[in-house]
Amino acid sequence: MPILLTVALFLCLLVLIVGFGYVFFVRPGSLVRQLETIISSSPTDEPDMPAPMNDGALTVVTSLQWLGEKLPLSPQDASTTRKELIAAGYRGDNALSVYNGIKVVWIVVPTLLCFAFRGQLSDNASRGFLMVGAVAFCTYILVGIVMDRLVSARRERIRLSLPDALDLLVVCIEAGQGIDQAIRVVSRELQHSHRDISDELAMVSLEMRAGTTRSDALTHMVERTGEAELRKLVSVLIQTDRFGTSIGEALRTHGDYLRVRRTQDAETRANKVGVKLIFPIFFFILPSIMIVAAGPGMLLLLRQLGDIASGT
Repeated sequence: MPILLTVALFLCLLVLIVGFGYVFFVRPGSLVRQLETIISSSPTDEPDMPAPMNDGALTVVTSLQWLGEKLPLSPQDASTTRKELIAAGYRGDNALSVYNGIKVVWIVVPTLLCFAFRGQLSDNASRGFLMVGAVAFCTYILVGIVMDRLVSARRERIRLSLPDALDLLVVCIEAGQGIDQAIRVVSRELQHSHRDISDELAMVSLEMRAGTTRSDALTHMVERTGEAELRKLVSVLIQTDRFGTSIGEALRTHGDYLRVRRTQDAETRANKVGVKLIFPIFFFILPSIMIVAAGPGMLLLLRQLGDIASGT
């Protein structure tokens, strides 16, 4: 029975991870990219159409969305969760419902399996119910940890892609394009190499074409991502536009600053490697070396002492 329980838990987690990866990695931002490509491309350009979803995946997404819509959620919690999803790159209309459905399945299924097999896990009833509560609590905490990791990973990708985006912006501006057209062109050119910053710039371009001022559109981008380096870039653009200074020179200077900052961060992480390696070396590698090197000698010494103690 423990083997059967382990297999069931493994299959359940595998299905949840595959569904989560498809919904939140394959499909996010496809509608925004399609609209941005259609609006910004010339009549001769063919927009990249998203891959159609098969019936099985559509059924899973619909079921998760239905389950998430049935979950009672306060407006404040819904707003906070939606902001986290947007920061992670999931801005679809059904993103909140699908996320809540995944959250319910992720918490309820392992908890029910643990409750069903609590007799095999422990003979004590109180200990079994305690294990069920611990599984529910751990899965609930794990959902928040995964979301935080997704948000941090996307912010990291945006921060690393900023120098390349600034270089393309400088090239477009020095070629005679305006800042609005340069943002639209850069978002199209970075679709395949830096998808996250491309999505954000495409959203800025769409907001400006819809009538939003440039400063407000850039501010909205900062609020969506929450990236500190992007906030500095937006401040530079707004101040440059306000005082009428050269945008190209400001972007080039800021790009050089970002490259120096990225190099310094890489050097800082490299310098921390030695300190971080102390713990795995001390707790894992050093004991193994001691066992291999001193183990035969210790066994021989113990055998000799045993013979001496026995008087033979």
